[in-house]
Amino acid sequence: MTRPASLVTIALAVFVAVAGVIGYQYFAWATNASGAATPYDEVGIALHGMMPGFVQDWGCARLEAEFGGKTLPPMGCESATDPGQWR
Repeated sequence: MTRPASLVTIALAVFVAVAGVIGYQYFAWATNASGAATPYDEVGIALHGMMPGFVQDWGCARLEAEFGGKTLPPMGCESATDPGQWR
């Protein structure tokens, strides 16, 4: 039994919308689009943990450029040898 093309189209549209919202939330956190005083946003940190390695590296570099001398790194951006330092 085949599914109607409209159901596949709707499912694809929902997938793209969800991916877009998640991607934007992560981008906004990593670039500090909201002008937050610290990088310790729970949603951003949770999304950071789900991203692939190269995206995590990019996000940590952006956060370090913004907050490097002001705060400790958020979870996922700490150095493996010294958790109080940025990776």
